Amino acid sequence: MSIQRVVPFLAVADIARSVAFYVDGLGFEIKLQWRPGGELRWCQIEQGGAALMLQQHGPGQHADGKGQGVVLCVFCDDAVVLYRRFLANGIAAEEPYVGNALWVTRVVDPDGYKVDFESPTDVPEEMTLSQLGSKGAGEGGCRE
Repeated sequence: MSIQRVVPFLAVADIARSVAFYVDGLGFEIKLQWRPGGELRWCQIEQGGAALMLQQHGPGQHADGKGQGVVLCVFCDDAVVLYRRFLANGIAAEEPYVGNALWVTRVVDPDGYKVDFESPTDVPEEMTLSQLGSKGAGEGGCRE
């Protein structure tokens, strides 16, 4: 027996809204789904090696404060390119900054879950994309 991978399971209030956010906005694809009575109630979405499960919960099953203290970190080739793609798709993404030698841009899904997209860089710590400005990208920096 060996562990294959971890797939976070997120309880959501409105699965159609969540699917629109993750699929249309962030570029994930639905790989598996459960449709009792023809209505989508659960799905597994994937992009590259990242996966999430989303399930709509009925009244009284939706816990208040979900996601508190939890951040999903998605490692990618270029967080800056994704940031620009997210903005173009109408997703409010935080300006990329450098932390722990990684470009980091954060989005918050419709249920308040925080998702950070991170990629390696050699840009100095705590620098933001707007501070980088005309200095250029360079190896491990922000690529177009």
